[in-house]
Amino acid sequence: MNRSHLLTGCAVILLAAGLAAQEHSYTPADVENGGRFYQSSCAGCHGPNGDAVAGFELMRGQFRRASTDLDVVGIIRNGLPGTAMPPSSFSDTQAFAIVAYLRSRAPSSGRGATSIVGDATRGRNLYEGKGQCGTCHRVNGVGPRVAPDLSEVGAIRTPAELQQKLLDPNALIRPGNRYFRAVTTDGATISGRLLNQDSFTIQLIDSSERLVSLSKSNLREHGFVKTSSMPSYRDTLASQEVADVVTYLMSLKGLRP
Repeated sequence: MNRSHLLTGCAVILLAAGLAAQEHSYTPADVENGGRFYQSSCAGCHGPNGDAVAGFELMRGQFRRASTDLDVVGIIRNGLPGTAMPPSSFSDTQAFAIVAYLRSRAPSSGRGATSIVGDATRGRNLYEGKGQCGTCHRVNGVGPRVAPDLSEVGAIRTPAELQQKLLDPNALIRPGNRYFRAVTTDGATISGRLLNQDSFTIQLIDSSERLVSLSKSNLREHGFVKTSSMPSYRDTLASQEVADVVTYLMSLKGLRP
């Protein structure tokens, strides 16, 4: 083997090792992006729960022709000749995000495993009534914009994550969902969801859904709020009611009824 072939071989080995090391070390952002890619491009054939093709349970880790994440990425990108699985235009990064999403749903991952069993109809009634979730959140165009839109939350979150958010909102606050607070030089406080900021200005949607633009020169302090504005339902909803709300939220896949 000449030096050129040796270097090429080493590069391939290092690349494979690097990709293998990524298995089971995905970030929440990887899982979230993968959920969106899966629901928009894969669910049409495999179904929203990965079980629409006979013999395949994608969200239970049953890939049949693949044993590693790298194998699954290859199938996503190149398809399977002689089958209905076509090649795709996904990049390696996008394909790995889909794998991250599928792995997050597999019971063996721990993260996707859950014994939550509820009723979606009861959950929707609780969402709209006792829980008053619709006073802040938006679903399929209905509701305000002061909190994250939940129209596709079931496609990008696991039941365990949603249960945790209902019971302990401060446990995990994603950067894009954190509230922003500004105090003017005359003492007025404005808080809401940050839309944009640059060296001179800040734009946010306040709690009344008004677009507010602030000049930093008129502020004495500004920054993200460390705690969640969402209340805990630990003492408000019974355990079965929490399960019902989670089941309803898991039914929201970004598809209008």
